[in-house]
Amino acid sequence: MRKVATVFGGSGFIGRHVVQRLAREDWVVRVATRDPLGAHGMHTMGRVGQIAGLAADVTDEAAVARAVEGAGVVVNCVGILHGKFDAVQGEGPARIGRLSQAAGVERVVHISAIGADAASPSAYARSKAAGEAGLLAAFPRATILRPSIVFGEADHFFNRFAQIAMVSPIMPVIHGETRFQPVYVGDVAQAVTVALHDPATEGQVYELGGPKIWTFRELLQFILKETGRQRRMVNIPHGIAAIQASLAQLLPNPPLTRDQLILLSKDNVVASGAQGFEALGIAPGAVEALVPSYLGRFRVGGARRIGEAM
Repeated sequence: MRKVATVFGGSGFIGRHVVQRLAREDWVVRVATRDPLGAHGMHTMGRVGQIAGLAADVTDEAAVARAVEGAGVVVNCVGILHGKFDAVQGEGPARIGRLSQAAGVERVVHISAIGADAASPSAYARSKAAGEAGLLAAFPRATILRPSIVFGEADHFFNRFAQIAMVSPIMPVIHGETRFQPVYVGDVAQAVTVALHDPATEGQVYELGGPKIWTFRELLQFILKETGRQRRMVNIPHGIAAIQASLAQLLPNPPLTRDQLILLSKDNVVASGAQGFEALGIAPGAVEALVPSYLGRFRVGGARRIGEAM
C-alpha cells in the first residue's frame, strides 16, 4: 500500500487526531483543508516533511483530484454545523469517493454522524445520509463511521457549556431528556486506523458511542459539578428556543440554529443491533475518566477541585 494518506478536514478537531495517529504509523500525510494556515504547526506531529497542509475544498473538483492523486488511503473528516450542508456534507463525500476511485486509492474512511437519515426534518441529518449514499455508490469499499457527540480537550461541547457556566447565572436547558452517548475523539481516530487496516470493514457502517448514555440535563449537571459552579438549571421551552435560534442565524457563527434545535430533540445514541466499537476491537473511554482533566481551567479557584490535596 502506498504510504501517502490524504485527510480532508485534517486541521479540524477530529482531523488533527487522525493525522497524528497516521503519522505515528509512518504515513506521509496531506492535511487537505479550505484554509492551509489552519494546519500550521501540525508538522510537529511527525518527522520533517511527513505532514503537509494542502488547499482543498471538498466542493472543488480540481482541488479534490489533486489531493487524492497518488494517495493510498483517504479519510474524510469534513463536517459543518451550519452553512451549505448539501454542497459540503451531501455532495462532498461522493466527489471524494469518485475521484479516489479514479486515482486508484485503496481505502476510504468517512466520518459521518449518528442520526444520518434521508427522511429527517433536519437538513444536517439529510445531508449526512446523502453523503454516505453518494460515497458508497462511487466507492463501495468505503468504511463509514458514525460517532455520537465527540469530546476531547478542544471539543465544542463540554468546553462551550463550561464557558457558559463561568459567565451566566443560569444554565439553560433545551430538550433536557434527549439522550447522548459521548465518544472520545482519540477513540474515533483509533477506529479510523483500524478500519484502514482491516479488510473486513470495507463497505461497512459503524456507530460509535461511549460506554455510557447520558441525558442532556445529566451532562450539564456533570459540567457544573466538575467546575464547581452553582447554577440554576432553567428549562427553555422549544418555542422560545426556536425564536432565539432564528435570531441567532443572523450571526456569522450562530450559537444555536433552527436545524440544531431539531437535532437536539432526537436521541443521539447507537442504534440497537448496529456495529460499533466492539466490532472494531476498541474499548471506548468514559466521560468521567477523561473530561475532568481539561475542565480544570474552568473550575472555581483554578484547576484543582475545591478541597483537593496539594
